[in-house]
Amino acid sequence: MTTTLALGQDWSDLREAVAKICARYPGEYWRRLEDQHAYPTEFIQELTHAGFLGALIPEEYGGSGLPLRAAAVILETINRYGCTASQGHAQMYIMGTLLRHGSEAQKREFLPGIARGELRLQAFAVTEPTTGSDTTRLKTRAVREGDHYVVTGQKVWTSRALHSDLMLLLARTTPLESCSKRIDGLSVFIVDIRESLGQGLAIRPLQAMFNHNTTEVFFDGLRVPAKNLIGTEGKGFTYILDGLNAERTLIAAEAVGDGRYFIDQAVRYANQRVVFDRTIGRNQGIQFPLARAHAELEAADVMVRKAAALFDAAQPCGTDANIAKLLASEACWHAAEAAVQTFGGFAFAREYDIERKWRECRVYQVAPVSTNLILAHVAQHVLGLERSY
Repeated sequence: MTTTLALGQDWSDLREAVAKICARYPGEYWRRLEDQHAYPTEFIQELTHAGFLGALIPEEYGGSGLPLRAAAVILETINRYGCTASQGHAQMYIMGTLLRHGSEAQKREFLPGIARGELRLQAFAVTEPTTGSDTTRLKTRAVREGDHYVVTGQKVWTSRALHSDLMLLLARTTPLESCSKRIDGLSVFIVDIRESLGQGLAIRPLQAMFNHNTTEVFFDGLRVPAKNLIGTEGKGFTYILDGLNAERTLIAAEAVGDGRYFIDQAVRYANQRVVFDRTIGRNQGIQFPLARAHAELEAADVMVRKAAALFDAAQPCGTDANIAKLLASEACWHAAEAAVQTFGGFAFAREYDIERKWRECRVYQVAPVSTNLILAHVAQHVLGLERSY
C-alpha cells in the first residue's frame, strides 16, 4: 500500500524573487531603523508593489490569489535572508476576517486598496492590559447608538497601528454576564485610523526589546459607523479564530526562516573561524547543537506545511497550526542559541546581526499565542485531559 504525503509546493520562483528584494536591505538598514525606532517603509512598499503582501487576496479584488503555503514561503524567505517579516506580515492575514466574513460591499471597498498598497490594514486591536490571553473577558465596549457604535476601552501590543490606515478591532457589544457563552457578545469592526485619530482614538508607541513598532491604543467615545461592523453583531470571536490559524501558521514559517538564518550564519562562521590552529566547525561542541537545531527546523517545517495544506483545503487546522507554532518557535530558539555559542563574543557585536535576530526570535514563544496555552490546548483537545484554565 502506497501513502502519498503532499507537503506543498516549494515555490522556488517566489523564494528567488523575495531573496532579491532582501539583498537590497542588508543588516545595516535594520540596525539603523532600530537606532531611530523607525519603520521599514521602503522595504514594505517594495514587497507590496511586488504583490507579495497581497498574496492571499483573491484576484477578483486585485490580489495574487495564492494559497497560504505560498504566503508562508514569502515570510520564511524574508527572515532567512536577514530581514524582518513581522513588520509587514499582518498586511497578509488580518484582511482574512474581512475576506471570509465581511459583506460584499465591505470587500469591494477595502480589499482592492489593500492589495495595491494604497490602504494599510496591519493593526489588530485585541489584547488588553488586564486580560491578556483571556480574550473573552476583554473590557473594551462598543455600544450601538443609531447608525454608529461608541467605543470605549484600551488595547495593548497593537503593533503597527501608527503605520496603518485601518485597524481591525475586537470589542464587546454585549456584557459578558448577559451572554450564555463566554465567546458570545464580541464583535469585529473596521476602524479608519485616519479619520479617528484625535476623535476618540489615541495611539502611543510602546518601546520593546526589539524594533516591533508596537503601540497602546485608547478609545474614548470613538464613533465607528455601524456599516463597519463585520458580519453579525456578537459573533466576532468565531470570526477571528480562522484568522488566528492563518496567523499562527505564517508566524511559524517566519520562525523556521529565522532558524535557518541562524544555521546559515553559524555554519559559515564556523567554517572560517580558526582557533587552536583549526576551524571551530570541526569541534563536535559546535557541530552537534547546529545539527540538532537543523533537524528540529526540518520537523517544524513539515508541520507548517501540513497546517497550511489543511487551511487551504478548508479543513480543521487549529491543532496543527498550534503545534507548528510550538515546534517552530522552539526550534528557532535552539538555532539562535547555537549561533550565539558558535559566534562567541562576536555574537554580541551589532555588526554581525546575531544579537538583533536573537532578540527578535524570542517573542515566538510568547506571541501571538504562548507556548503554555498551546500545550494546554493539546492536553485538553487532543489528549482528552481535564481543562486547566
